Amino acid sequence: MRAARCTLYGKPSGIEVTEVDDLEPGPGEVLVRVHAAAVNYPDVLVAADRYQVSAPLPFTPGSEFAGVVAALGEGVTGPPVGSAVAGAVFTGAFAEQVVAPVAALRPIPDGLDMVHAAAFHVTYGTAYHALVTVGGAAAGEWAAVLGAAGGVGSATVDVASRLGLHVVAAASSPERLAVAHELGAEQGIDYVHEDLKARIREVTGGEGVHLVVDPVGGDHAEAAFRALRRHGRFVTVGYADGRIPRIPLNLVLLKNAVVRGFEARMMREEAPEAVAAAQHALAGMVRDGMRPMVSHVHPLSDVAAALTAVAERRTTGKVVLDLTPTR
Repeated sequence: MRAARCTLYGKPSGIEVTEVDDLEPGPGEVLVRVHAAAVNYPDVLVAADRYQVSAPLPFTPGSEFAGVVAALGEGVTGPPVGSAVAGAVFTGAFAEQVVAPVAALRPIPDGLDMVHAAAFHVTYGTAYHALVTVGGAAAGEWAAVLGAAGGVGSATVDVASRLGLHVVAAASSPERLAVAHELGAEQGIDYVHEDLKARIREVTGGEGVHLVVDPVGGDHAEAAFRALRRHGRFVTVGYADGRIPRIPLNLVLLKNAVVRGFEARMMREEAPEAVAAAQHALAGMVRDGMRPMVSHVHPLSDVAAALTAVAERRTTGKVVLDLTPTR
């Protein structure tokens, strides 16, 4: 089979597509023939060995995929061979085959093709958990979303607006803010050219937001935190800026605020009931017409260029690799 391979930690340009041995599922595992795989910013960090957990070299990068079950490992009774599934692994998705624990797979919600299914599982799950499971969002509240045109950011804007929140989108250009407005954001702030804290307070009538969801980090995190109202909640989900923010704890004290983190692997292990609730809610939104925004679809041979575009934050929505079988 063909697979993208990372043999040295570093920039995405060092990742090459090559032929490797076919995979076999072990006990408790499922072999999936991959039709599409989404590119996420953490994939860039893993390839550079800058993620919280290291992947031993050499490895196949990629975490989020959709495809068809090809074989079941020992002790696995389903999903049936031939059924369509989506899933997430730490590494291994950027290949024509992937092996995943059966617990990491989900049926594809009705209405999603393979490309959109690959773009849905991680980012929309992250968005829902950041808003609801961790962030405690309620209809009618104000929520600020940083990086609002990126993969997680655009999904968060989409889900938040469908949950009845008033969304303030923060992004790096008017063009990216236009994307967020299409997904339901009521207000937009260009945080490169505008004062994020002042503008959030202005558009919320001086009160500030109830909730901030931040997949970006860097300097914008503290500015957004300062725009929280008292008893507000700040949810950190990633650091696309490349810098981990250092928010002064006295701000947390003075606002009586809550700061929480969201990490998908831990949620699956520690709160499976919350994961099931999120899947049910999101499936309902898909039935009502929600679709992930896919801005670029590349063949597997373009994996280095796709990762580079995500690393340099030149994309909006999701970037997906098309691995549809040709034989």
